[in-house]
Amino acid sequence: MKIMTVLGTRPEIIRLSRVIEGLDRLADAHVLVHTGQNFDPSLSDLFFEQLGVRRPDHYLGARGETFGEQIGQIVALSERVMREERPDRLLILGDTNSALAAVVAKRLGVPVFHMEAGNRCYDDRVPEEVNRRVVDHSSDVLMPYTERSRHNLLREGVEGRRVYVTGNPILEVIEHYGPEIEKSDVLARLGLERGKYFLVTMHRAENVDVEQRLRSLVASLEALRREYGLPVVVSTHPRTRALMERFGVDPSGRDGIQFQPPFGLFDFVALEKNAFCVLSDSGTVQEECCVFRVANVTIRDVTERPETLECGSNMLSGAAPEDVLRCVRTVLDAEADWAVPPEYLARGVSRTVAKLVLGYGHGLPRPPWAAGGLG
Repeated sequence: MKIMTVLGTRPEIIRLSRVIEGLDRLADAHVLVHTGQNFDPSLSDLFFEQLGVRRPDHYLGARGETFGEQIGQIVALSERVMREERPDRLLILGDTNSALAAVVAKRLGVPVFHMEAGNRCYDDRVPEEVNRRVVDHSSDVLMPYTERSRHNLLREGVEGRRVYVTGNPILEVIEHYGPEIEKSDVLARLGLERGKYFLVTMHRAENVDVEQRLRSLVASLEALRREYGLPVVVSTHPRTRALMERFGVDPSGRDGIQFQPPFGLFDFVALEKNAFCVLSDSGTVQEECCVFRVANVTIRDVTERPETLECGSNMLSGAAPEDVLRCVRTVLDAEADWAVPPEYLARGVSRTVAKLVLGYGHGLPRPPWAAGGLG
């Protein structure tokens, strides 16, 4: 059986790292495809190297000045590589544009297995929310992380026999690379003290594509610096930096705020675990801070991970400085004694996923190139 895994962004590489190793070992053939969605070396190459994940068999180079151009290239180039490689099954993760390869596979009759299915924020202003619904309803076997996400899918009419809760892979990844994370000297390199700095990431379109919102977020960081007197370290996505330049938001000369290039996984997790508080619009960060028991404020209006709000590890602040400060004060006022969602503590997720991808056989379509297939 030939499996194809398609990815294109840093979070996908991280979350799939142990699954890729398992499929390389267990499948008859495993084809790894990188769409090129994140084409900056700091967003992909470094993570392949650090995680020991082998290089992709195909690099599609799907780029574009607009989302339409990028999605169009992902669809066209994914079709080309699927027709060339003739996979029996496709594995994708999450809600990025790269995951839209599921649509191509569906049209070709290739069974689609989707990790991180069922996440919903119910706000179509979030580009990923549209992708989530398209990908979920183009998939044959859906692998949500949580029971909440499973129920989201069932409410939308997905058959229960096609939905399997696997748990979240992030703890397995962090534990596997724990020794390398502990060796990180990033705090010393940046002149930081444990528990005495803020860590920030911001990259989502709803935050950085709108000039006024981006300016408001930068003003929020300045307000944090004034109120707490602690360094603010920003892991700056290349796209965020480019938009700051376009909007004339100068990152230099802001006392106590460090706009750093993106960190590798080991350095970032070390910073995350030792921060006073983390502010981010990342989904992965919400999960990690919950597990690490680090105060977290999500600088968004919605989240597709409401379990982090319910357990008390996370707050939604929006972008206004007064709201960001209020949420930071609130999360820091409480003890980090929340009950971590049990699905976030799952172990062996990569084995579960590999077994489903390789072993599930009930009522799946057969691609035209398979014996007895449609074509």
